[in-house]
Amino acid sequence: MTGRGEIHVFPVPGLPEVTEGFDLGGAVAANVDLQAGDVVAISQKVVSKSEGRLVRLATVEPGARASGLAERLGKDPRLVELILGESRSVIREDSDRGILITETVHGLVCANSGVDSSNLPETDAALLLPEDPDESARRIRRQIASSCGVRTAVIVSDSLGRAWRLGQAEVAIGCAGIAPLEDWRGRTDSSGRELSATVIATADQVAAAADLARNKTSRTPAVLIRGLAHRVTEGHGPGCASQLRPAAEDLFR
Repeated sequence: MTGRGEIHVFPVPGLPEVTEGFDLGGAVAANVDLQAGDVVAISQKVVSKSEGRLVRLATVEPGARASGLAERLGKDPRLVELILGESRSVIREDSDRGILITETVHGLVCANSGVDSSNLPETDAALLLPEDPDESARRIRRQIASSCGVRTAVIVSDSLGRAWRLGQAEVAIGCAGIAPLEDWRGRTDSSGRELSATVIATADQVAAAADLARNKTSRTPAVLIRGLAHRVTEGHGPGCASQLRPAAEDLFR
């Protein structure tokens, strides 16, 4: 039994190429011996594939705005049309790198609304984020419980850049069965001083740990994290939507 404070991270082997309607939770349960209190982190890409979020660019008709942006950015106007369709607003254009920073329909601030064309089984296609990543996590959690009768937590993760640092890191965009934030405000530090601003991004930390057990070409989209049973909750919890920063508190908007 793994003790509190010690975690083990295992890639889940044997998952096939995921297509629309694929039972992700059932497949994970069939390929690894899950225990109560385990956390399963699953790549957004396979979640999107299972939910039919693959779009063939031949079916996309770009509008005037998308065409204008595409010309400035040097991007495929059909791809820009998808990016705009998945966004609430465009926050910044980066013509040097061909990137749009947007607020997605989910409230995430990221590059190109999370629309991605890499590592897809077919060319001339793009993959959109899940329509509701928290509901995706809840669905996979229910699938796991139905398959093996074990209560786990599920995190849907994706790689995002950071405004203050170079490089990308894996973060949670959806979760179920685990609180995404741990609020330490009002507690005291080791010297007895009261903490006034410390809120731990627990789900993001778990997502980042999971990503260390795979790489971008490993075809290992699911990772098991063991040792966090004290964080796994009976209910699904508030999901990652609860950790989105309000625009009024965003220093970069």
